[in-house]
Amino acid sequence: MRGSEAKKVKWGIMGTGTIAEQFVADLAHTTNGVAYAVGSRQPGHAAVFAAQFGIPRAYGSYMELVNDPEVDVIYVATPHRYHLENTLNSLRAGKAVLCEKPITVNSRELDVLISAARERGLFVMEAMWTRFLPPMRKAMEWIQSGRIGEVRLVQAEFGIMADWEPEGRLLNPELAGGALLDVGIYPVAFASMVFGTLPREIWSTARIGETGVDEQFSALLTYPSGGIASLHGAIRLGLRNEAVIHGTKGCIALPSINKAPSVTLYIGGEAVETFADERKGKGYEYEAEEVGRCLVEGRTESALMPLAASMQVMEQLSTIRTQWGLRYPFE
Repeated sequence: MRGSEAKKVKWGIMGTGTIAEQFVADLAHTTNGVAYAVGSRQPGHAAVFAAQFGIPRAYGSYMELVNDPEVDVIYVATPHRYHLENTLNSLRAGKAVLCEKPITVNSRELDVLISAARERGLFVMEAMWTRFLPPMRKAMEWIQSGRIGEVRLVQAEFGIMADWEPEGRLLNPELAGGALLDVGIYPVAFASMVFGTLPREIWSTARIGETGVDEQFSALLTYPSGGIASLHGAIRLGLRNEAVIHGTKGCIALPSINKAPSVTLYIGGEAVETFADERKGKGYEYEAEEVGRCLVEGRTESALMPLAASMQVMEQLSTIRTQWGLRYPFE
């Protein structure tokens, strides 16, 4: 799409769940993208979704969606287990892909996905939307400019009290359910972004529920720099969902690790600066804007969210699950 500055990227939406609804609603706030088609395994769902958001085309299968010649990029918003299959099918149809997190279930799957994307020279990015939120980027700017000195400790947590639905995606091992892959990826990815490298050691523990997935976990990570991360996640326990980065000169606090509406810089225990953005949507528009920009520029990866960053996080998630002896039935 190089040289197509005035042309808006046409998005194909794969899946019609809550996250897809939020993404499409925010897509309306971008300058370079438009929802053009939606696909669902249930034709009625696609038609209703299309009518709700004014999307021109609705398909009763994912394959029809990826084979639409007008679609430039596919947003994969299906359950974790199907991310690899759905992304590979999109790539085989010549489509760029933005895949919801976790981009795959394990690092072996991600290896396959990366190879397929590079063989075809196609763009792929994990939808780690938090990396693109202005307050999150401001936090990284403060770190990189030395405002808090050397980072020594990251504390981050994300926990929700989900309804008891054993067959639902959060609790069902057949759908790669569990706290780590769904909400735990936020604190793990946050620490990975801050320290910028794989940890030297990981210690973790989990509460495995009656459905066989992790309902709650805690992890302690140490890094080559000597830094430490204390991370927690849960799907049957509501947490405060905060994140704090402690440095030798001060600290940075985010009241929400996922929504990140604002960020505050503390020096000597005093708040010296607070930054908040003026987003029009929930915040998904920033990652969508980045994808559109990359496609227009002919890039196959985002510099802000490269596949190497996704692999760095996925390797940690795989290591943590191995420590618990937790494997999904389909692995």
